[in-house]
Order: sequence, then C-alpha cells, then structure tokens
Amino acid sequence: MHKMKTDILLRHWLMIALLCLFLAYVMFQSRYIIFGPMISILSHEDGFVSATPTLTLSGRAQNVAWLSLNGRQIFIDEDGRWEESLLLASGLSIMSLEARDRFGRETWERVRIIYH
Repeated sequence: MHKMKTDILLRHWLMIALLCLFLAYVMFQSRYIIFGPMISILSHEDGFVSATPTLTLSGRAQNVAWLSLNGRQIFIDEDGRWEESLLLASGLSIMSLEARDRFGRETWERVRIIYH
C-alpha cells in the first residue's frame, strides 16, 4: 500500500516537472512574438561625414522576415548580419533601414550620411 502511494506521488511530481519544462520551452520560443523585429546599423553613426562617394553600410537584424534599405530588399546571413555598398550623392543622404517580422510588426532605423 505504501509503495503504491509513493508511485502515484512520483508520477505526479514527474508530470509537474514535465509541465514546467514544456512551459519554459513555450516561453523561450515566444520571444519572437514578444520582442518583434530588431535591427541596428553598426558601421556608421548618424551624421557621419564621408570623404569618398562609396560607402559600405552594415548591421544586424533579429526576428526579421523582410528587410529593406532605402526601399530595396536586402538579405541577412545565418547570424543576422547584413552589408550593403552604397553610392553617395554630394551633400546629405538619409539611409532608411526597415524591417518586418512574420507577424506584420515593423521597425525602422535611419542614419544621415554627409558626402563632402
């Protein structure tokens, strides 16, 4: 009789442990839904002054299904890095990076580059 109660108690604790593991997994996977798309421009800061007409802009993106720079789609590698070469016009150029996740949420970053 005592062994039977112990077996039932052990099964209940095992079920509770499995349920906790399952809930932890669901919370971990829901980070994509919670945080949404995240992007950053790492290569140049806002207001950067360039002495040459060509520039390579780069950064990182996470939780992104679609990414564009100045309205043109760009692609990321397996680690979420992206890199694009640009030709600057004389004066002020505004580079606009836009991202959308698979749930339709959007975010954007802008950087102003001055070619002088």
